Amino acid sequence: MILLQLTANTGPAECCLAVRHALAALMREGAKAGVKVEVLEEEPGAVPGTYSSLLLGLASKEENRMALGLAQNWCGTLVWICDSPYRPGHKRKNWFIGGALHEAPEPLPDSEIRFEAMRASGPGGQHVNKTSSAVRATHIASGLSVKVQAQRSQLANKRLAAVLLAGKLAEAQAGRSKAAQAALRAQHSQVERGSARRTFVGKSFIEAG
Repeated sequence: MILLQLTANTGPAECCLAVRHALAALMREGAKAGVKVEVLEEEPGAVPGTYSSLLLGLASKEENRMALGLAQNWCGTLVWICDSPYRPGHKRKNWFIGGALHEAPEPLPDSEIRFEAMRASGPGGQHVNKTSSAVRATHIASGLSVKVQAQRSQLANKRLAAVLLAGKLAEAQAGRSKAAQAALRAQHSQVERGSARRTFVGKSFIEAG
């Protein structure tokens, strides 16, 4: 599985909406390429239905290079050119988001994790309502936890949870200091200044030719 993060960084609500549009566009491209795109973790934006950040898993039944190629096409600076849907008359029309590949860490051993089965939440119809395939994994020593419901199988969700929990533990150990927050702000400024890898226009989020 290839891990891809789409993020609005410190951008405003319009950037969080751009992340939602980017997810929909990526899923359409994935369907055409035979690559399955799954939302593994999400951070909601200030406006309901938008995302400040998404961690996505991309996988292909045939060759991993298909998933990697698709993910690489969404890495770097992405710009959405559109009038603000939230602030009529606002002068700004360029909204920047970023895409980045992440190397999947080695999963934590099961002996360090407490697993709890639960029902999946959100859209999914009868399958979501009647099964308990979702898993909450808690790192026993630190108390950090993740909830995973991307897979239909509880075993597959456990395996994925062990990987995501390892990444979250590494992030926590690195620390979220003021310096790290300043680096995040600098990263967003760099995204805005950098040349866009892909440009989308209008409310329909159509890629510019």
